[in-house]
Amino acid sequence: MKFTKMHGIGNDYVYINCFEEAVTNPFELSIYVSDRHTGVGSDGLVLIKPSDVADFRMDMFNADGSQSQMCGNAIRCVGKYVYDRGLTDKTEISVETLAGIKYLSLRVVEGKVETVKVNMGAPILVPSEIPTTLSGDIAVDCPVVIGGKEYRITCVSMGNPHCISYMDSVEDVKNLQIEKVGPIFENNPIFPERVNAEFVSVIDRKTLYMRVWERGSGETMACGTGACAVAVATILNGLCDDSVTVKLLGGDLRITWDREADLVYMEGPATFVFDGELC
Repeated sequence: MKFTKMHGIGNDYVYINCFEEAVTNPFELSIYVSDRHTGVGSDGLVLIKPSDVADFRMDMFNADGSQSQMCGNAIRCVGKYVYDRGLTDKTEISVETLAGIKYLSLRVVEGKVETVKVNMGAPILVPSEIPTTLSGDIAVDCPVVIGGKEYRITCVSMGNPHCISYMDSVEDVKNLQIEKVGPIFENNPIFPERVNAEFVSVIDRKTLYMRVWERGSGETMACGTGACAVAVATILNGLCDDSVTVKLLGGDLRITWDREADLVYMEGPATFVFDGELC
């Protein structure tokens, strides 16, 4: 089975072209390829498929084999893959995901996709739809006790659930023992479908710094839906402008929330790593 390794600012996945390959058990395959010692090494598995309602379909699976609705970094790489490999000649494409159809604008340089801008759709703010058991119309700056410590959290879904906590400085975020704190957030009972946890410092009104613990994968170098959720949460808290640069371990993403249209846009690079074959 042929595969391609790609990453979006360090958030790396194994991609399989299901126009040519058949994958019968993606859950087990994702666990196998994600292992960084005995497999290919990745944050998960992405299947690029035909779609009846869009130009392409993206199915994605985490490193633990669980399926996720959406990944902003992965969908940018899907856009690069289908254009660079000749599956489309369009620079405006649609991709079906479990979080709905997303619309991509491809920036092509010398015949190859360099960056992708994604219309990520409207953020979901109703607690029961995120989902979280927190009460109220929205979950913004809510005091909660997690792991015996009080946090003030804001919850947003971008097709998958996110919990955002703020810290005083970039150094505090960098020094956070996320491998200990992350799992406690991910598996807390107030998140019935688990959660992605983001820890954020506001550098200024146009710049945020974050680390992310992704459900099913642990800490990753970047998370596109997480960066979108962080931008929305920080805007709702009145701490930044409607367009911000979000700095992650793997690089930067530009996030804009068009509040009039209620649409979130994410722009960033997509990078080919290598092709391979599973025996």
